[in-house]
Amino acid sequence: MIEINDLHKSYKMGSNVLHVLKGINFSVKEGELVAIMGSSGSGKSTLLNILGMLDTMDTGTYMLDRVPIKNLNETKAAQYRNKFLGFIFQSFNLINYKTALENVALPLYYQRMPRKERQDKAMKYLERVGLRDWAYHHPNELSGGQKQRVAIARAMAAEPKVLLADEPTGALDSKTSYEVMDLIQKINQEGNTILVVTHEPDIANMCKRIVHLKDGVIEKDELVNQVMAAEYV
Repeated sequence: MIEINDLHKSYKMGSNVLHVLKGINFSVKEGELVAIMGSSGSGKSTLLNILGMLDTMDTGTYMLDRVPIKNLNETKAAQYRNKFLGFIFQSFNLINYKTALENVALPLYYQRMPRKERQDKAMKYLERVGLRDWAYHHPNELSGGQKQRVAIARAMAAEPKVLLADEPTGALDSKTSYEVMDLIQKINQEGNTILVVTHEPDIANMCKRIVHLKDGVIEKDELVNQVMAAEYV
């Protein structure tokens, strides 16, 4: 599903050059649930941004579902993101003046889906995350856990090839974090490919594989005995 070869990324910092990713080789098969861990400055956010087509690499190759991701202008990158990827963010990134239903339906609007169809589909995904009764509430009326569930429903509604979750539990308490990870595990069990960036070892161990980044290189890539979040919910 994802194939990265010899990926390098640098940024100019005044007269200096910061080499952030230093030859990353990394692949993810369809249906995997992979955690990407690393301390601040390890390169994990840069890697996620490149995977999400929010940033570009300097050199190397990136294949997503057998499609080469290279030399994309902003329009083409947006089209590919909408086709291939769903995003879950630590800060939820919900639109405050739209209801939960409208937030979930938004990616479908950009796919030019008819209004009735996208509303029906958005409601189906809200129901899947247990928030049907909150469909017409605005984000300021929801708890942190409910906001993240809306964000997950929004990411799933467009039926992406890969879900990219950037610190999805970072703004949540432990109990709510495990509820969110239980939902992510259930989505993965349905065959969805998910990458989770986290700095929390307990969250990483709820994935099936952990990729450890340090100073721009992969220090370790290991399969783990997955901890089921349902045990803590």
